[in-house]
Amino acid sequence: MEPENPVDLGKSVNPVRVRGDLDPALSRWMWLVKWILAIPHYIVLFFLHIAWAVVTVIAFFAILFTGKYPRGMFDFSVGVLRWGWRVAFYAWSPVGTDKYPPFSLQSSADYAADVEVDYPERLHRGLVLVKWWLLAIPHYLLISAFVGGGYMAFGDDYGVSWMPLLSALTVIAVVALLFTAVYPKGLFDFAMGVNRWVLRVAVYSSLMRDEYPPFRLDQGAREAENN
Repeated sequence: MEPENPVDLGKSVNPVRVRGDLDPALSRWMWLVKWILAIPHYIVLFFLHIAWAVVTVIAFFAILFTGKYPRGMFDFSVGVLRWGWRVAFYAWSPVGTDKYPPFSLQSSADYAADVEVDYPERLHRGLVLVKWWLLAIPHYLLISAFVGGGYMAFGDDYGVSWMPLLSALTVIAVVALLFTAVYPKGLFDFAMGVNRWVLRVAVYSSLMRDEYPPFRLDQGAREAENN
């Protein structure tokens, strides 16, 4: 008997899907130089993010007046997020692959990290005025606890600074990798959860989807593990 409301199990319910597959044969020491090897990507991403900001402003007015995010601009914006995530996955957090990121905006099943965002046929015209700053504030505050460092001054001559929690845990993970040749799975899953949260909020705040991001750490390499 057919179910009354069949569900397509092959399709994720989340319109924002973040993937990051941990390389089981990571080099013990290569993480020491990946951030240097990625410098050409930083240069390209600098200009891509300038273009992304311009595209987002144009999309703001397009959504406000038409309720649609122009498809070509949408694909470009997703591509910039995808590129940045691949570089972060390689060089910063969670440093999960030794394979050099491609210089591409396109999705690829061959690379360890990827982002996919379903294109919305319609967007709420009123939400575009508030979701990127007012509605997203709770997420900004919570995310800052994971990815934001800080400095506290005690008088004029003394102060204490600390690195972001995500960075500290990544350092612990790669030091463990250096001495044991094993990347701690728990730390990897946690880093994936934080990065997934950040990317979902980035999609929402840059006007690409109307669905409010969940307040949770969906850990693990793939979305299918969390749904």
